[in-house]
Amino acid sequence: MNISVVIPLLNEDESLRELYDWIVSVMQSNSFSYEILFIDDGSTDNSWQVIHELSKTDPDVKGIRFLKNFGKSQALHAGFAAAKGDVVITMDADLQDNPEEIPELYHMITKENFDLISGWKKKRYDSVLSKNLPSKLFNWAARRTSSVKLHDFNCGLKAYSNAVVKHIDVYGEMHRYIPVLAKNAGFTKIGEKVVQHQARKYGKTKFGMNRFINGFLDLLTIWFISRFGRRPMHLFGALGVIMFIIGFGFALYLGLDKLFFNPSGRLITDRPQFYLSLSTMIIGSQFFIAGFLGELILRSKRQQQRYFIKEDLNLS
Repeated sequence: MNISVVIPLLNEDESLRELYDWIVSVMQSNSFSYEILFIDDGSTDNSWQVIHELSKTDPDVKGIRFLKNFGKSQALHAGFAAAKGDVVITMDADLQDNPEEIPELYHMITKENFDLISGWKKKRYDSVLSKNLPSKLFNWAARRTSSVKLHDFNCGLKAYSNAVVKHIDVYGEMHRYIPVLAKNAGFTKIGEKVVQHQARKYGKTKFGMNRFINGFLDLLTIWFISRFGRRPMHLFGALGVIMFIIGFGFALYLGLDKLFFNPSGRLITDRPQFYLSLSTMIIGSQFFIAGFLGELILRSKRQQQRYFIKEDLNLS
């Protein structure tokens, strides 16, 4: 199979048929073998009914329905697990991503041997204050933190080699940072393509300003995990040892000063420096224990169920 198109969605029943017709037209005109995977992330409208009807008439349409809304990252994780195509294309269901971009994205993966191609919506049809400006700040911070030189990390239109989607683990709200996850997994040939952005035709956006706050918090998380996720003792243990040595050294100085240089002076416990040194040793010990526990958790962690599928279509 040439292409798997993975489409996470939430309450997009108005646009699904039009999106399906558009994708099929592109696939047939380019003679691609393909599958279309709709991941219904707990929709409360008629989205699943539309997917069900499409799957009855077209065996290339497949669907996964969650019991409730688990989030876009979980939807992508389920889609990646089910995808069979040599190239996996992700796109949003709101018709703002253009399926006409698929052939070039496919050829960039297969002919130019990229691991991942991320779309860049250079010209956007979103509000400047609510989306464009926060998005630019977010992308700038992501570039500086991750060293992945992309202009638009959060573009839903991306292309992946099958190996990438089978080796990365998209969890939490990390769908914004899939290129960073891919880089951390060893897939370093990451490219970018300017893609056409279209104004939303139906419904309203599902994302508000809080996604940017969450995005920056997730950015800190992924930075920490990429640097110390496999070796938490290297951070917490090092900080703990340094702080403990500083505190112990200060306490030793106070003791020697009391015993040999100023025996008739104040008691050690009457000096505020004693409590500073004691607090430093305690905090240092806690850092060291945190690193030790982190190492134990890494060695004993188990995969947990992160979403629950209610039903699926044509996946067998």
